[in-house]
Amino acid sequence: MKTISFITICIAIFSLASCSKDNAGLSKSDYLIFGHFYASCSGEGCVEIFRLEQDKLFEDKKDQYPDAYNFYNGKYGKLSQQKFDITKDLKDYFPVDLLNEPGNVIGQPDAGDWGGLYIEYNYGGIRKFWLLDLKKSNVPATCHGFIDKVNEKIAQLK
Repeated sequence: MKTISFITICIAIFSLASCSKDNAGLSKSDYLIFGHFYASCSGEGCVEIFRLEQDKLFEDKKDQYPDAYNFYNGKYGKLSQQKFDITKDLKDYFPVDLLNEPGNVIGQPDAGDWGGLYIEYNYGGIRKFWLLDLKKSNVPATCHGFIDKVNEKIAQLK
């Protein structure tokens, strides 16, 4: 009986030790930039781009339509803690399969006036960006949930 109790305790301790939570949060130099863009649109909401850092959220004030050849060069202003709290989990939805995409344009963003997403990923020394089509039939299924979550977060920030 003592042997079974000892083994059970050892298994429990090993299980707890091996399940230590990996720090999936953003470090001070990591960030995720996300936003949408629409060419056939009028008003301030046509281009909305945000920069999510470890414990802060910023909104781009330039509102420039992103291009497929260069990282977005925004001019960011800090937003409230409440708005950060809305978006702080967005990195958890990032589709890591996106890192293996050979190009940075996925689908035909905004080709039919349905808009696109700008996503920039800087984590652990990897820095990449993509323009994603908002028409889900034009992008891999692995991106659909992330597209929905980005659109949801942007709507909540308005």
